[in-house]
Amino acid sequence: MRRRPSAAFWVMVVLLTLLVVVPLLWMVITSFKTVGESQSDPPTLVPEDPTGRAFGEILTTGGQNPVLRWALNSFAAATLHALLVVVVASMAGYALARMEFRFKNFIFSFILLTLFIPGFVFLMPNYLLMDNLGWLDTLWALVVPGAAGAFGVFFMRQFFLAIPKELEEVALIDGANAWIVFTRIILPNAKPALATLTVLSFLANWNDFVWPLFVLFSPERLTLPAGLSLLQGAYTTDYPVIMAGATVAAVPVLILYVFVQRYVIEGVARSGIKG
Repeated sequence: MRRRPSAAFWVMVVLLTLLVVVPLLWMVITSFKTVGESQSDPPTLVPEDPTGRAFGEILTTGGQNPVLRWALNSFAAATLHALLVVVVASMAGYALARMEFRFKNFIFSFILLTLFIPGFVFLMPNYLLMDNLGWLDTLWALVVPGAAGAFGVFFMRQFFLAIPKELEEVALIDGANAWIVFTRIILPNAKPALATLTVLSFLANWNDFVWPLFVLFSPERLTLPAGLSLLQGAYTTDYPVIMAGATVAAVPVLILYVFVQRYVIEGVARSGIKG
């Protein structure tokens, strides 16, 4: 008989939900306040004089804060980066999971060791690489670095190990080569893992703040997180405008997760079945 969740479980679920939802609601509510009301003490829960000024200011084309242009830059960079990560990680993960070659275990161990290196260590080497390639202040500086990250390779390898070998053996007996097995047998059965890695890579690139500030110099080429930092003035802070910008940044992420959450949960669950 299946055990029903206890009252303490549901209390914990409600608390965790509030922990996530309340800041989002506060962000949206503040974006509709006036500057004075956003700084009032005590703060108001509901705007006394709701206004869409903040959204009008950041969404105006040709304005000082081209948020729509920043959002488009972020979307293009995150999409291309996620696709590149999936291509590289799936091919490398399959090779490490199924193919036999010299030093395979050593290579895999070395890849895992890079997970323990802080990301800031790679800032300067990647910057110099982008400079030598002539990619500074371009979209490619946001897309290419990190496309061969260790996490994606490890994640896909674990998922491929959970796929029965019999599927590949039958295809090989029927005359299929390794590429056909990979593209027509393995990848269709790895849709949950591919979707999960796509979402995680998209979000990581979309939310990246430090790296775009390093490699992008033109205001119109900034990504959304880096561009939103310009909304804060040196002496005054327009909180409704900042919250409106944060709302615009959060909407695509929430929409994306709503559509792919089933694949994300399944991909994470199945990737740890077999080590």
